[in-house]
Amino acid sequence: MKRKRLDRDLKWGFQYFPYYQTSLECEIYHGVASLIMLTDGEYSYWDFPKAGRTAVCGKGMVWLQLIPDDTRRLVTAMCIPKEKCVKGSLYPYSVSVIYVDVAEKFEYDPDGVATYIDKYLDVMLTPKGDIVIDDRDELEEAFKNGELTQEQYNDALTECSLIIDQMGTDIEKTEKWCCDILSMMFTQISNGLKPIENKINQDKKIRKEQFL
Repeated sequence: MKRKRLDRDLKWGFQYFPYYQTSLECEIYHGVASLIMLTDGEYSYWDFPKAGRTAVCGKGMVWLQLIPDDTRRLVTAMCIPKEKCVKGSLYPYSVSVIYVDVAEKFEYDPDGVATYIDKYLDVMLTPKGDIVIDDRDELEEAFKNGELTQEQYNDALTECSLIIDQMGTDIEKTEKWCCDILSMMFTQISNGLKPIENKINQDKKIRKEQFL
């Protein structure tokens, strides 16, 4: 199992991007929330049976990442700006894809960035109704090789089923939930929440400024 940071790594090809992280305690959500604002980069797309060619990253998009309390999942809502948005709208972004990682546990690095131990299994949802289970083969291989115990294996399958039941059966409700929390994050940023300037982002920012 791999340990991953919520500010992500270099494999996505991001340029410099602000990374915000906070804890939210409100009626609709309790847990860690983070936001990646993609300030640069070409658009990348995934194909889904119902949604078709769907944007997952690119300049102008934002990634809302959520670790709800008492769960073993990382929810990433990949959001794209609406082409036309009424001024003052609560939802200037729409959800493109919701990617949910099943996790073994969550920790924090010394710089405060949340991390998670990836447990292979993932669930992808789209507002068009796609429900795709990803990397089941990797989970099976890890169990077969003794990397996962029977309990860890069963827990991953249980969490996967919970994700589908709780988030996939009413996708409109899930999309609104994500948009509501995204709006809260933007409010916190407007009220002074600062990005975490980790070394990766600092190095990217310096490289970007060299070409301006």
